[in-house]
Amino acid sequence: MPRILLAEDDDSLRGFLTRALERAGYDVTACADGEEAVAALDEAWDLLLTDIVMPGMDGIEVARLAAQRHPALRIMFITGFAAVALSSDRAPAGAKVLSKPIHLREIVAEVERMMAAA
Repeated sequence: MPRILLAEDDDSLRGFLTRALERAGYDVTACADGEEAVAALDEAWDLLLTDIVMPGMDGIEVARLAAQRHPALRIMFITGFAAVALSSDRAPAGAKVLSKPIHLREIVAEVERMMAAA
């Protein structure tokens, strides 16, 4: 079963995303912030799904560290601040950016496309 590391500081959205992705057949570990996600990077993951703007460590920094440790890791950002990701030279190459608001079905479909492209 593909493994997803989810970093999202909004409790409600984190819960909705976790449930939607688990129903789609993914093993999801949900983290409330960037520091918690970085602590989980010692494990093997197929996809990092992270918000960009979070208190403490932001999602771009989490993604940069994740890409260093796991070069083949797929990375997807979900954010209300897409311009931040698109203009940032800190974001790992090949990362996908989805802008909020976005429907859960769209996120699941994008995750499925990223996983199938591997």
